Amino acid sequence: MTTHEKKVLVIGHKNPDTDSICSAIAYAWLKEKQTGKKHVPRCCGEINAETAYVLKYFGVAAPDYIEYVGTQVKDIDIRETKGVNRDMSLKRAWLMMQESHVVTLCITDEEGHLDGLITISDIAKAAMELSDSGILSAAATPYENILDTLDGTLVEGDIDERRYEEGKVLIAAANPDLMEDYIKPGDLVILGNRYESQLCAIEMGASCLVVCEGAKVSVTIRRLAEEHGCTIISSPHDAFTVARLIDLSMPIGYFMTTENLVTFRTDDYIDSIRDVMAKRRNRDFPILDHRGIYRGTISRRNLMDMSRKQVILVDHNEPGQAVDGVEEADILEIIDHHRIGGMYTFQPVYFRNEPLGCTATLVYLMYCEQNVEIPKEIAGLLCSAILSDTLAFHSPTCTDVDRRAAEALAGMAGVDMEELAAKMFAAGSHLAERSPEEIFYQDYKKFKIGSITLGVGQINSMSADELAGIEERLKPFLVEMSAKSGINMLFFMLTNITKESSRVLFAGDGAKDVLEEAFGVKAEDNVCEVPRLVSRKKQLIPGISVILQN
Repeated sequence: MTTHEKKVLVIGHKNPDTDSICSAIAYAWLKEKQTGKKHVPRCCGEINAETAYVLKYFGVAAPDYIEYVGTQVKDIDIRETKGVNRDMSLKRAWLMMQESHVVTLCITDEEGHLDGLITISDIAKAAMELSDSGILSAAATPYENILDTLDGTLVEGDIDERRYEEGKVLIAAANPDLMEDYIKPGDLVILGNRYESQLCAIEMGASCLVVCEGAKVSVTIRRLAEEHGCTIISSPHDAFTVARLIDLSMPIGYFMTTENLVTFRTDDYIDSIRDVMAKRRNRDFPILDHRGIYRGTISRRNLMDMSRKQVILVDHNEPGQAVDGVEEADILEIIDHHRIGGMYTFQPVYFRNEPLGCTATLVYLMYCEQNVEIPKEIAGLLCSAILSDTLAFHSPTCTDVDRRAAEALAGMAGVDMEELAAKMFAAGSHLAERSPEEIFYQDYKKFKIGSITLGVGQINSMSADELAGIEERLKPFLVEMSAKSGINMLFFMLTNITKESSRVLFAGDGAKDVLEEAFGVKAEDNVCEVPRLVSRKKQLIPGISVILQN
């Protein structure tokens, strides 16, 4: 069976922001340092311009993208049976199955591509149903197979890479006079130690003699066989046994199944293959890698022993914000600073949730608690995440703990916080060339409040002119999305960091009334100005929630 090093995936939320990405990277590094077990950060959405700037600034590679964390074929034990050559004999295939305790062999070419399958039932059927004396040549049986199957010894001839391709198999039970009537050129003749019969078979053009019971072959016969190009094989078995065994020398390639093969890839998800397996009677299914190279087989039993992907969620704890397939994964930990949103787990988990302005602050505290030294580049990422999530300490979600953490991390990274924040926000606010859809989903989250689903996006900028231009482009987009998204209410916050206020675009039944009642403002033309509103998490969602719940 294959054995995989079980790695843990550390993943932030969809439509990731700087906190989500940087906290995943930093926490994966901390966990691997603590446990010695492989922890790798992943992202489940496009990395925005601000985050890309931060990663490049501190020389850290962006996490690989992951779309789905359901169990894949590569997460289960694959039986690593080797691919076999199509020239393998039926007998050798049978013995291999018995020794390996398998019922299926996969036939592959020299590069490892799958040519076909043969099962133990195929071999049994071939052994029971073969009655054609010409099938040995029809199957182009290698002489090496005949020699091996009959436990024989080569007496005369060169069999390297030669095949028996013409004639039929005969037993020379009659006297030489009668043999002349039924032996044809190219036939394979099974006989005993009678000199006259051996001589007759050679003279009639037999291509191969199988001499039974280990009988001696005279020098004269050997010389005559050489002159006529006749191969002589000596077998220790009697004529009955030789006749019974010789058909088992045929190559499995002649009997293998080559059409309508059901194969799976290592990257296939178990959900997609389970139904296929249930509808087929196959005991084993070949597994190919991403290049189409054969890797082994799985059976239905393997699905009973499969292990889920192990994940740690950072900067979120709501199913709607998590990577697709999270309900099939084994969640080990949740590290977050948002409201608790009903994530279901298979078993108790380590859940750390504190009312801070940023998950990165929480990760920093965990480094300190574990007395783990923070590398310079990790310190830079965590500091950037805090500046981003707290809007450079302008957000009401910001706490003294966040500020102290950012100051300490800035010292470790050797950066000026004001300069870093200005460059970060400038990089993130270059949105003029982006489509309304790209802008809307750059930092977008869904929330469930009772039976109502909300969709909330947000961008931050220090430029009022830039925000005004984006507002005009997003208004019609929100109305369009509201009509086809199935989400009850859509909101988009255009946050001016300098003014510490937001203009909120909205669409959907009741969205206008909810905003006006929650924040005491007047809305016109699907937009309203809300002073001192900068936080989606601590201001917008709680305000809307109170109205909806009442």
